[in-house]
Amino acid sequence: MIILNCCITELRCKEVINKANGCRLGPVNDIEVDSCSGKVVSLILLGRPKYFGLFGKREKIRIRWDDIDVIGKDTVLVSKAPCECRRR
Repeated sequence: MIILNCCITELRCKEVINKANGCRLGPVNDIEVDSCSGKVVSLILLGRPKYFGLFGKREKIRIRWDDIDVIGKDTVLVSKAPCECRRR
Protein backbone atom coordinates (compact mmCIF):
# COMPACT_ATOMS: atom_id res chain seq x y z
CA MET A 1 0.00 0.00 0.00
CA ILE A 2 1.28 3.45 -0.90
CA ILE A 3 0.16 6.28 1.34
CA LEU A 4 1.04 9.94 1.20
CA ASN A 5 1.03 11.72 4.54
CA CYS A 6 -2.39 13.23 5.09
CA CYS A 7 -4.76 14.24 7.86
CA ILE A 8 -8.26 12.87 8.30
CA THR A 9 -9.69 16.20 7.12
CA GLU A 10 -7.66 15.91 3.90
CA LEU A 11 -8.84 12.32 3.45
CA ARG A 12 -12.47 13.50 3.41
CA CYS A 13 -11.82 15.50 0.24
CA LYS A 14 -10.41 12.58 -1.73
CA GLU A 15 -12.40 10.70 -4.37
CA VAL A 16 -12.54 6.88 -4.09
CA ILE A 17 -12.07 4.99 -7.36
CA ASN A 18 -12.30 1.25 -8.01
CA LYS A 19 -8.99 0.29 -9.60
CA ALA A 20 -10.44 -2.78 -11.31
CA ASN A 21 -12.95 -0.96 -13.53
CA GLY A 22 -12.26 2.77 -13.03
CA CYS A 23 -15.64 3.28 -11.40
CA ARG A 24 -16.09 6.39 -9.24
CA LEU A 25 -17.48 5.40 -5.84
CA GLY A 26 -17.66 8.89 -4.36
CA PRO A 27 -15.80 10.99 -1.81
CA VAL A 28 -14.78 9.76 1.63
CA ASN A 29 -17.43 10.87 4.12
CA ASP A 30 -16.14 9.35 7.36
CA ILE A 31 -13.68 6.84 8.75
CA GLU A 32 -14.12 3.98 11.19
CA VAL A 33 -11.45 3.63 13.89
CA ASP A 34 -10.82 0.72 16.27
CA SER A 35 -10.97 2.42 19.65
CA CYS A 36 -8.74 -0.18 21.33
CA SER A 37 -5.82 -0.09 18.89
CA GLY A 38 -6.37 3.39 17.42
CA LYS A 39 -6.05 2.02 13.87
CA VAL A 40 -8.29 2.95 10.95
CA VAL A 41 -10.59 0.03 10.09
CA SER A 42 -12.46 1.36 7.07
CA LEU A 43 -13.47 4.36 4.99
CA ILE A 44 -17.15 5.17 4.80
CA LEU A 45 -18.79 6.64 1.70
CA LEU A 46 -22.38 7.82 1.42
CA GLY A 47 -24.67 5.69 -0.73
CA ARG A 48 -26.27 7.06 -3.88
CA PRO A 49 -29.50 9.00 -3.42
CA LYS A 50 -32.79 7.16 -3.98
CA TYR A 51 -35.15 8.70 -6.50
CA PHE A 52 -33.28 12.01 -6.88
CA GLY A 53 -32.80 12.35 -3.12
CA LEU A 54 -36.52 12.39 -2.29
CA PHE A 55 -36.37 9.16 -0.29
CA GLY A 56 -33.02 9.56 1.42
CA LYS A 57 -29.86 7.65 0.61
CA ARG A 58 -28.96 4.01 0.24
CA GLU A 59 -26.78 2.24 2.77
CA LYS A 60 -23.34 3.60 3.45
CA ILE A 61 -20.50 2.00 1.51
CA ARG A 62 -17.67 0.63 3.66
CA ILE A 63 -14.21 0.21 2.16
CA ARG A 64 -11.97 -1.93 4.37
CA TRP A 65 -8.54 -0.45 5.06
CA ASP A 66 -6.92 -3.65 3.70
CA ASP A 67 -8.64 -3.09 0.32
CA ILE A 68 -6.99 0.30 -0.22
CA ASP A 69 -4.12 0.18 -2.72
CA VAL A 70 -3.03 3.80 -3.00
CA ILE A 71 -3.90 7.02 -1.20
CA GLY A 72 -2.72 9.74 -3.52
CA LYS A 73 -2.87 13.49 -3.69
CA ASP A 74 -6.50 13.67 -4.94
CA THR A 75 -7.79 10.09 -5.03
CA VAL A 76 -7.96 6.82 -3.15
CA LEU A 77 -7.60 3.70 -5.32
CA VAL A 78 -9.23 0.53 -4.01
CA SER A 79 -9.08 -2.99 -5.42
CA LYS A 80 -12.05 -4.81 -3.84
CA ALA A 81 -14.81 -2.25 -3.88
CA PRO A 82 -18.57 -2.78 -4.24
CA CYS A 83 -19.98 -2.81 -7.76
CA GLU A 84 -21.91 0.40 -7.17
CA CYS A 85 -20.83 3.25 -9.45
CA ARG A 86 -21.54 6.98 -9.43
CA ARG A 87 -21.58 9.17 -12.47
CA ARG A 88 -21.34 12.93 -12.68
